[in-house]
Amino acid sequence: MASQAKIETNPFLEGIYAPVAEELSVESLPVTGILPAELDGLYVRIGPNPATPPDPRFYHWFAGDGMVHGVRLQAGKALWYRNRFVRSNRVSAALGEAAAPGPRDARSDTVNTNIIGHAGKLLALVEAGGFPVELDSLLGTVAHSNLDGTLQLGGFSAHPHRDPDSGELHAICYNGGNRAFIRHVVVGTDGRVRRELPIPVTDGPMIHDCALTARFVIILDLPVTFSLPAARAGVGFPYCWNKDHPARVGLLPREGCADDVIWCDVDPAQVFHPCNAHDLPDGRVVIDVAAHDRIFDNEHPTGPEGSVVTFERWTCDPATRRVERRVIDTTPQEFPRCDERLTGKPYRYAYTVTMTDGPAGSPAGVIRHDLETGGRTMHVFDAGRVPGEFVFVPRTADAAEDDGWLMGYVVDPHADATDLVLLDARDLAAPASASVALPQRVPLGFHGNWIATA
Repeated sequence: MASQAKIETNPFLEGIYAPVAEELSVESLPVTGILPAELDGLYVRIGPNPATPPDPRFYHWFAGDGMVHGVRLQAGKALWYRNRFVRSNRVSAALGEAAAPGPRDARSDTVNTNIIGHAGKLLALVEAGGFPVELDSLLGTVAHSNLDGTLQLGGFSAHPHRDPDSGELHAICYNGGNRAFIRHVVVGTDGRVRRELPIPVTDGPMIHDCALTARFVIILDLPVTFSLPAARAGVGFPYCWNKDHPARVGLLPREGCADDVIWCDVDPAQVFHPCNAHDLPDGRVVIDVAAHDRIFDNEHPTGPEGSVVTFERWTCDPATRRVERRVIDTTPQEFPRCDERLTGKPYRYAYTVTMTDGPAGSPAGVIRHDLETGGRTMHVFDAGRVPGEFVFVPRTADAAEDDGWLMGYVVDPHADATDLVLLDARDLAAPASASVALPQRVPLGFHGNWIATA
């Protein structure tokens, strides 16, 4: 009986992950503290939220229908909260609506992983072959998009990175339907693809994210790969730990070809999220990452459970083609972010959030790492409250690296509620600068950004 109960439950459909059913539009949200008057824009986050109850035996957190949650801030007020499903064909059918326009990947059109502003558009993103989805300013689905027909060899990525100097987006993209190559894709400031370079790989690796330096795009070809047994078993996201797949980091010259990639061997680990990277004067390359020792280590994964994850600095040496790993912090933590004005450049501060499956009794909060001194500061939330990803928002365009706010959703499972919380990045241990009470709980999950009003 116990084994049957285990089969029929799924941790990513319960508690702080449980989906919400209603699409709400609520104005004039209550605020505790003082919202900075300088903030004029939209904090928006996306994550999985099944529109209809899935079979818990086969549901994978990464494959749930996408739902966007946004809060509009202006003149020291929280003007509104909205949440909307991203209209895939499955969601539109569940809601009794006509399908949204635009091209689709033949395998899946679910988009649930990240949301960015680029070239005047709000784009919801996913990996593994799906196309971006353009949203309007009120979070409604406009259309699925192959970027004006310029994304020709497959879908996009969940994690493009903007070069702060050129304004272009760089991404490493993979496609579950074509596992023989990945692609370096560059999207110009006009929102159109200007470069789409195929790079041969083996085993169909899952490459969730990448990183930039002044010279290189960094490719994380690590031991989570496509699993045919998992696909045949009906797993929603059929990628598993593959002990036979060599772990390596690729250094692709920004305008180089596939043969120019410098592959550097690394001890096996899986990285979903790098924080930032930069070149060293001696030619080596530094990348700071949240490193999982093993993950998806069975044929029926439901999500990223059971790994040991540490915040690490990886130093890639093109001469020896090896990667040196150094642990910065052993506290279980993920979702590393930095001041993105310094993407690809030397930087000092990294921000992470503690993992919900850390040691029993460990505090939940946001950590600021001083990468120059090795020091760290932590904002600890009240017992039981769980933070999602926090993003750094500079006070002004030319403010110092740490002069700004950290912003993100915090879930209170006891009250079944969520707040948008602002922290002072320079005084992280202090009480929150402001907190906006949302009209419903936001399920824990995935990524978002601050989209400043132009």
